[in-house]
Amino acid sequence: MNELRMMMKFIVDGFLSPGSSFMWEILLIGCATFGLIAERFWYLFKKCGTNSSGFMSTISKYLKSGDYEKAIKFSSSEKTPLAKGIGAILQNRGRGGKAVQKAVDEVFLTEAPKVTRNIAFLPTLANLATLLGLMGTIYGLMLAFDAIANVPAAQRAQALATGISVAMSTTLWGLFVAIPTLLLHGILATKSDRVVEELDEKTAKFINLVEE
Repeated sequence: MNELRMMMKFIVDGFLSPGSSFMWEILLIGCATFGLIAERFWYLFKKCGTNSSGFMSTISKYLKSGDYEKAIKFSSSEKTPLAKGIGAILQNRGRGGKAVQKAVDEVFLTEAPKVTRNIAFLPTLANLATLLGLMGTIYGLMLAFDAIANVPAAQRAQALATGISVAMSTTLWGLFVAIPTLLLHGILATKSDRVVEELDEKTAKFINLVEE
């Protein structure tokens, strides 16, 4: 806990140091990154839904009773990629396998990019935050060496400490943004792959079920 408090103190001091421009740039990248992450979490975990088994169970119940209209209406009421794929199959049943597959392919081509949108960009933002922190580190070291070479002896210790502080705080702040970004990218990438695989797998099985 003390370590975290100390790190936060260094970060706050960094915003008041000569390297504050790097700190603010990293902050802007962090705000944009976590805004993007929040949108992706909302889309993948909220809008795409998590109860696909319950959805398929309800669809199967309607099919067993022969009530295709209710199945179509129910799938239309859901806004997940899977529901759109199932709805396309139901609406094109009886038109032949090619027509059904074409309808599913159209849904896949429309929904898959929405699922994976912007996720691949997150590592780039993490790297950018890290590199800005590194740039701040280089700037801080330049200040430190300049202090050794040019600052009067009475002020040298303070100038040297300022340069080192800039070097360390910008790197720390860049890593504070980059590390959670990479972790959350892994979670989002795994979830998006699962949503796309589920759409592909369950629509293929559903086609076989409907066409029997």
